[in-house]
Amino acid sequence: MKKEIKAYFKNHPSLKLKSREIAKHFSITEEYAYAELKSVLYKLTEENYLHKQGKRYSLNNTGADRLIGQLQVISEGDYGFVVLKGLAGKTDVFIPGKNLGTALDGDIVHVILLAKKHGKNIEGRIVDVVERSRIEIVGRLEKSKSFYFVVPDNKKIHRDIYVADNFLNNAKPGDKVVVGSIEWNSPDVNPEGKILEVLGKSGSYDAEIASIGREFGISYKFSDKVLKQAEAISENIPDTEIKKRLDLRNSYTFTIDPEDAKDFDDAVSVERLPNGNFSVGIHIADVSHFIRDNSPIYKEAFNRGTSVYLVGKVIPMLPEKISNVICSLVPNKDRLTYSVIVEMTPASKVVSYEIKKSIINSKKRFTYEEVQKIIEEGKGDFSKEILLLNNLAQKLRSKRMKKGSINFFSPEVVFKLDKNGIPVEINIKEVRESNNLIEEFMLLANQIIASHVNPKKNKMNRPFVYRIHDLPDREKILEFSGFVKSLGYSFDPNSANKSKQFQQLLQSCEGTEEEAVINEIAIRSMAKAIYSTNNIGHYGLGFKDYTHFTSPIRRFPDLIVHKLIFDFINNKENNFSVEELENICNHASERERNSINAERLSVKLKQIEYLKGKVGTEFHGVVSGITNFGIFVELSTNLAEGLIKYRDLEDDFYIFDERKYSITGKRTSRKIRLGDKVNVKLVRVDIEKREIDFVLLD
Repeated sequence: MKKEIKAYFKNHPSLKLKSREIAKHFSITEEYAYAELKSVLYKLTEENYLHKQGKRYSLNNTGADRLIGQLQVISEGDYGFVVLKGLAGKTDVFIPGKNLGTALDGDIVHVILLAKKHGKNIEGRIVDVVERSRIEIVGRLEKSKSFYFVVPDNKKIHRDIYVADNFLNNAKPGDKVVVGSIEWNSPDVNPEGKILEVLGKSGSYDAEIASIGREFGISYKFSDKVLKQAEAISENIPDTEIKKRLDLRNSYTFTIDPEDAKDFDDAVSVERLPNGNFSVGIHIADVSHFIRDNSPIYKEAFNRGTSVYLVGKVIPMLPEKISNVICSLVPNKDRLTYSVIVEMTPASKVVSYEIKKSIINSKKRFTYEEVQKIIEEGKGDFSKEILLLNNLAQKLRSKRMKKGSINFFSPEVVFKLDKNGIPVEINIKEVRESNNLIEEFMLLANQIIASHVNPKKNKMNRPFVYRIHDLPDREKILEFSGFVKSLGYSFDPNSANKSKQFQQLLQSCEGTEEEAVINEIAIRSMAKAIYSTNNIGHYGLGFKDYTHFTSPIRRFPDLIVHKLIFDFINNKENNFSVEELENICNHASERERNSINAERLSVKLKQIEYLKGKVGTEFHGVVSGITNFGIFVELSTNLAEGLIKYRDLEDDFYIFDERKYSITGKRTSRKIRLGDKVNVKLVRVDIEKREIDFVLLD
């Protein structure tokens, strides 16, 4: 019987049968024979030849038949995809909800392929979890009649987690909690866990900030060891250190930052030279002077990778004593800096540069709004310097665009919060000349630093940290071309100079309602910018050499670049091997992606909170996404995004066309496309599920 069952499942690898169905196939009717069959099925399951899910048995491919990858759950456990490891270019494996097993979003899993396809993806089944991606999950504690359970904040964690009475840790229903020690051995029952920490009442501002931090693995508190080391650092600068540096304390140096900025890690200066050229100083906080390799602060900064800017709250990479005091380039205080001093012609051509450790004393702290007013009116403090810098920045920007730099535009929102952290107003952030002024000089400094270590210019070939951006994927470019053409714009995917095509397209849609959607889809068609020791250039900026040097207070790679460039200039041995730097690059890239996701969630939660009292209100928006379950619409006034479910489109039955980013009514032939302008009514706001629902208005 055992041999026959094995042969049967081997010849029919996609079958999932109950024991009675197997008995029927083998014409087993007597109870003693059926009991023997069940015993055989049990042994085959124990031997890992068969897989049992619920009451159904199926072939459990092992060894070479198993593939390994990371699970990405879609929606609330309806289905997911396994992104295979070590198989570049191989299509992701589609996993229906019933085949997820005991895997959760982000887990590294073993998957076997089934003999059927879902669209362009082959279908698979998860057979075991290799590694859990989360040891802790954040959620809201609830109580049914007889047991407690935690509802995860992250809806991709598709199962509630049971908590026994003796593992509540004084948490009460409605509390936001962290649950750990999670065990899940069978998909037939829910996972079980223990409450490790109570973050506060669900919905409170502090609890929500803390929960975002925990959900994304972001440390929002520093250890006593790190804080003690930071407090021991003196703000006083010894004369011996000043003598080693270029003294720029008498220069007219100033900072330009957002109004709510707490730390200032870059300053600028400009003066006219006797030969008619200009000396532009780009001065960056010298954080590396205070942070020794492998010290507690260094290790903590590495782990964090970046500061995280949530709505109304910053989770810094470095303790406040360093980020807001010692290294912050506040006005009228001597501060240690690393300066890139550039000699430029009036046409913004770089004649020469020097990279020096320096000391400055900022004469003024400007906001973007204050500088913009000076640009427009031509008067105010340091108006002469600001107007000079703005003129040079405009020329730098123009040259950058001519060389192929792409000016992507991703609109951002600015929240006005009350004392309890509740949003009372949302505005779209306006990018003006004052923003571009600072951006151009930061780009220039980053480019100069990366170019300086280029082995083509120097005999020393040393490992370095670059900021790179690969060429876009051809298939995605073709899809993007079809999308923009459907909106009435032209884009030639076969052009040799695609960056020029992007430039022209983004200029032609500037100021239109569909600008944000076109920019978003354009960015999605691109590769992601990352950190790497392999300098392949930065496609989006059009630079052959580029790094991150200008924000060491909030980005760990910048801190490492400061250390590397100092050793390079002084012909010192590198303290970092290629392997160590590659590890830093990979980790920093991952933490950057993680922080972006946390920041986006923070914005989304505040948008949801703002809209919860506006149910029934009508809005104007743009179709920002089309999926197989509904249409996403982004509101024009506050960029909040919500869903119109297909079941709420009552005028027709709509057919989804993934390649054309559209749906078409079967009876009316009405077409709704990505980028279409629509009017909607807000019908539901669910803060716990993080959902906004609209209905379409005719």
